[in-house]
Amino acid sequence: MMNMTPVVKQLLIINIIFFIGSWMVPVSEQYFALFFPESDFFKLWQLLTHMFMHGNIMHIAFNMFAMVSFGSALEHFWGGKKFIFFYISCGLGAALLQIGVNYLQFQNALEPVQYLGLSDNTLHQILNVNFSDGMNFRSDLFLDGIKPILQDAGKLSTLNDEGFKALFDASVINQVPMVGASGAVYGLLVAFAFMFPNAELALMFIPIPIKAKYFVPGILAIDLFLGFKGDSLFGSGGTGVAHFAHIGGAIVGYFMMWYWKKNQFNSNRWN
Repeated sequence: MMNMTPVVKQLLIINIIFFIGSWMVPVSEQYFALFFPESDFFKLWQLLTHMFMHGNIMHIAFNMFAMVSFGSALEHFWGGKKFIFFYISCGLGAALLQIGVNYLQFQNALEPVQYLGLSDNTLHQILNVNFSDGMNFRSDLFLDGIKPILQDAGKLSTLNDEGFKALFDASVINQVPMVGASGAVYGLLVAFAFMFPNAELALMFIPIPIKAKYFVPGILAIDLFLGFKGDSLFGSGGTGVAHFAHIGGAIVGYFMMWYWKKNQFNSNRWN
């Protein structure tokens, strides 16, 4: 493995500090993880800070190993400024695509409650009811929380089982935050495959070396499939799996590399 480069080393330190800090001060997740825009906890800066937060030790271990392995090679050729611009851009792209997918799921989940005619204020209150016991979202806690809100709005008697489930599902989407550098890391994977297509890579459970130009598209295809299926190959955090954040980071990385190759590549080096 190439020696760790300066910006990669700084990113590693920042991620470790955030991880230890969030473990020591759990409430920090409310400020630095990325929440859905309808959430009372959503802040604009979370688009940046979420990529330094991680759900558990395996989550940060995988992401940091990949960042150091692939990021050091890229920073060596690009320099620090270009590398950090690329890394942050992929992380932001990951966040925006995941929010977009969540928005579609959110709107779809709310369709069965259109008959209630809830006001924006009433719906916002319902979506932000605290119904987690610290480990799971519980339907009994949700029911206890929304009863007085619906009672005040005169809608409690008209709520049916389908409507309750719809509100529950939408509230889960609203309250599950996104954390992790996985989106930015997927961007690094794509960039590495662009620059070193014939480099041979392998995973612990795939001991046969595979060239990067085949390995990276294969990983993306598998992760996309598992994302639609509801599982994940990589990047799981403590609060859920942002499948499409991975794809978002990869898409941004691909188009940035395509643009740079088209406009700044010569026979000697990448500028």
